[in-house]
Amino acid sequence: LAFEDAIYLVDAVEGGDSLMQACKPALESIHVAKVVHDCKRDSEALYFQYGIKLDNVVDTQIAYSLIEEQGGRMWTPDDYISFVGLLADPQYCGVSYVEKEEVRTLLRKDPQFWACRPLTEMMKRAAADDVRFLLHIYHKMMEKIQQHSLWKLAVRGSLYCRCFCVSDNDFKDWPPLPALPDNLITEGETLEEEVLSVIDVPYGKMGRVIGKRGASILAVKGCCKAEIIFGGAKGPPDK
Repeated sequence: LAFEDAIYLVDAVEGGDSLMQACKPALESIHVAKVVHDCKRDSEALYFQYGIKLDNVVDTQIAYSLIEEQGGRMWTPDDYISFVGLLADPQYCGVSYVEKEEVRTLLRKDPQFWACRPLTEMMKRAAADDVRFLLHIYHKMMEKIQQHSLWKLAVRGSLYCRCFCVSDNDFKDWPPLPALPDNLITEGETLEEEVLSVIDVPYGKMGRVIGKRGASILAVKGCCKAEIIFGGAKGPPDK
């Protein structure tokens, strides 16, 4: 967790559920903004492991895309900036994060890499560097982002938080999505609606949904600017 004046490493392995429950009020609070880059998997882990519904997220991956669109960049499917790429962008940070790839390599070799204790110096650096520059980037982005994009950022951040947190109650126990501010309502104008749909694919049929070389998915993405994300509990994704 990075604050303006300090970084705290919250060890969920050592602290367990009691520590995470102590963090829950802030993570779920609508009054505390959480700056995250690509919050989907973080939110999934918090929800299924600790029952935490991450809310009021400023997702820098979403913000980057919205700011680029403001500048006239055409939308293209799957054009998401990585965290390493965002850090390297001189508009926001302009720093190199070489060690991130080293950690990814170690994680691919050993999926239990982050469960090892005690934490090595590399693990501590990597954990801290994942959040160290986020507040700086956040302030830079808030200088650039327009009001309408700011509302989209809030809505998409909320949808990203819940996209892998599938339950049987259709997200009824989650906070409501951010409402459109009055100053953005224009008479006679119909705004795009942000929608999250979860589709269960029968076991073994994902290939048919994707299509040959991804043709079906690419066609859907291209015609309606949909973001299509695959996820599953184990093995081949089935949602």
